[in-house]
Amino acid sequence: MKKTSLLLAAFILFAAQLNAQATKAPAYPLINHNPYFSIWSFSDTLNAASTKHWTGKNQSLIGLIKVDGATYRFMGREPLYYKTLIPAADETQWQGSYMETEPSGDWTGVTYDDSKWKTGTAPFTDDKRQAQTLWTSKDIWVRRKFNFYNTDINKLILKLYHDDNVEVYLNGEKIYNTTGWTSDFKMIPLKEKIKNKLKQGENVLAIHCANTAGGAYLDAGLVDELKPMASDILLAKQKSVVVNATQTIYDFKCVGIDLEVTFTSPLLMNDLDVFSRPVSYISYKLKANDGRSHDVKVFLGASTDIAVNTPSQEVSAKKYIASGLSVLKAGTTSQPVLKKKGDDLRIDWGYMYVAVPNSKNAVQYITPEEGALGSFLSKKYTSATGKGKQLSLNTVWSFGSVGTAPVEKFVEVGYDDRYSVQYFGQNLKSWWNADGKETIEKELNRAAIDYPSVIKKCDSFNKSMFADALKAGGKHYADLCVLAYRQSIAAHQLLKSPKGEILFLSKENFSNGSINTVDVTYPSAPLYLIYNPHLLEGMLNGIFQYCESSAWPHNFAAHDLGTYPLANGQTYGENMPVEESGNMIILTAAIVKAEGNANYAKKHWKTLTKWAAYLSINGVDPGNQLCTDDFAGHLARNANLSVKAIVALGAYADMANKLGKRAAAKNYRNFALAAAGKWQTLAQAGDHYSLVFGSKDSWSQKYNLVWDKVLGLKLFPPAVYKTEINYYLTKQNTFGLPLDSRKTYTKSDWILWSAALADNPKDFKALIDPVYKYATESPTRVPLSDWHETTDGKMVGFQARSVVGGYFMKMLEDKWVK
Repeated sequence: MKKTSLLLAAFILFAAQLNAQATKAPAYPLINHNPYFSIWSFSDTLNAASTKHWTGKNQSLIGLIKVDGATYRFMGREPLYYKTLIPAADETQWQGSYMETEPSGDWTGVTYDDSKWKTGTAPFTDDKRQAQTLWTSKDIWVRRKFNFYNTDINKLILKLYHDDNVEVYLNGEKIYNTTGWTSDFKMIPLKEKIKNKLKQGENVLAIHCANTAGGAYLDAGLVDELKPMASDILLAKQKSVVVNATQTIYDFKCVGIDLEVTFTSPLLMNDLDVFSRPVSYISYKLKANDGRSHDVKVFLGASTDIAVNTPSQEVSAKKYIASGLSVLKAGTTSQPVLKKKGDDLRIDWGYMYVAVPNSKNAVQYITPEEGALGSFLSKKYTSATGKGKQLSLNTVWSFGSVGTAPVEKFVEVGYDDRYSVQYFGQNLKSWWNADGKETIEKELNRAAIDYPSVIKKCDSFNKSMFADALKAGGKHYADLCVLAYRQSIAAHQLLKSPKGEILFLSKENFSNGSINTVDVTYPSAPLYLIYNPHLLEGMLNGIFQYCESSAWPHNFAAHDLGTYPLANGQTYGENMPVEESGNMIILTAAIVKAEGNANYAKKHWKTLTKWAAYLSINGVDPGNQLCTDDFAGHLARNANLSVKAIVALGAYADMANKLGKRAAAKNYRNFALAAAGKWQTLAQAGDHYSLVFGSKDSWSQKYNLVWDKVLGLKLFPPAVYKTEINYYLTKQNTFGLPLDSRKTYTKSDWILWSAALADNPKDFKALIDPVYKYATESPTRVPLSDWHETTDGKMVGFQARSVVGGYFMKMLEDKWVK
């Protein structure tokens, strides 16, 4: 009996460990909907740092809990606040003297005669869209004179935006220099003694910037970092964090009270109305941990930085009652709808919302951000302002007396972007308001009413997704899928095209900012094929429309539709003919398999046929082209790219057969089989297959082979898969399998595709465990990067991209391959 009890206890413990799901991440998803509305915690402890947009810019959510008068911080951290001494151009335009040839004499000094220098207005840049003074030469020397009459400075900060190398002088003394570049302003603390270099009256800030490569940019100012607010705020003790598909759950302990904070973004792909609703929940569940009752209040301060691109932008905010909710609303006063495009940008149009059920126990008000915590401590719950910079939207829930019975309340955080994307010249609203007849207040109200049922559905999906991933690939694999789920989805925007078609457009985050990149869709696809293939149609529809129009003159597929959020046609500088044509054919075939009919292929058959013809001529032994791994450069006779073309031709033959086009099916099937045989000879390198044809001392991951297996095409014999897997197992480093023999960096999505070629769980686990180690031990604390170094686990580039949807390939294989 005792032995049975011990076995039962062991089983329960094991089951609990399996269901715990991911507890460690490079960054933790909090509010995740689309590329602009996406907030994360970059630290293991929620109250260790400010919450951020996926780009790393502060989008502060601060959470406080007051228990019997003692205040604890459980979320975020009070940001640093600055007082402007001399403004940079993001606040106020300033003029300076400048030269583009090296000046003689002591050009950094206060008394230097710069009367023959040119006069220019900052910023100085080669970007014509931003330039007040166009700078296209290699070097620029700038002198900025300013008057100063303030001696009460806490900490002097140089506010600097430079591209590239820079040296900065204050009244003739060098105060800063560095090589490299920034993509935004950097706040640089200066030594205490430099404050003494500031003189009452006229001063000079002198800067030399060298443009060594790429863009050119220079702007600078001086600010004072204000002293932090003195308070008696304690830190709540974080006991645990659990990440699952749709939620991140934190447990905290305070004296007398346990607090569970749950962030829910209900990205349920089987319900596009809920899926597209731009509303997340922050839930608080409280109970006493000492058997007594305690008076409890919980505070949320949401920074209006969520609705700006830069903190210097002015916002307006207001409070109102609507649809049974108390609502706070904020957005920029300028509202530049769809006026910006690019990568490292935040939205500065539309409005953010914080809402709670209208109740005497919930108070909402607006303050300057630096006064938000003090307002809660002093119980001054009154709005002090409705316009300014960096305001805070504050919500206080009074829980009253909390005992051992759990008590739960929630806050909604939403965003109405008004227009999401410009699609071939037409501004489109998000899916939830595609007809323009809905309002965000209605969505907030529906979200409040649906809260119990939505949470129940999320819980059910979290468990089923994790169980399916666990069955397919084990615990570490399941944890990787959990980390990938919200990140992949939130790198897209769901819309309806003017023709009524679904559009699910990605942003190529921290890569180049492209919209609807085909070779980003390609690795992302497995997640959507499993849960809603119509969303994958939404990733292809725009590309088909573009390539079937007169705007695209080529007989191969386009790379992208533009630069996010403007989808008006390809902006990437070079085509990838074999890559993108192969991707589009393979993904169409995958949709056909997922949906159980060939209707989608039939709709675009003429275009697919044109691309198949291109691949039959150019794909089997590719020329010097880029592939999806374009960061590695051009490569001729790329064996893995050849696999893509061959598999695509086999997939085209399979679709032709399903459409009753027997002759085309037979011809392309025979061609693909012959090409696969030829490939094995060309790529043969003894115990593996080469990176490029004819180079036996090279190797690469043949991740494109996985579609031959998953689609059941049977073009390549299983022995080819086995040969590659056996070789990969000899080439792994601590944090994963390198992409190929040229470098030690890798792409984690491709590793999981390559691992899916394994014919046994042991080999699969051996290949994905180092990826799990990377995901949980990487020193680079950003939303999961798919391009990392296998020797030290550091990010090489990219972050928060949709391609981690590719982690679901093993689950797709488990579903489709019997």
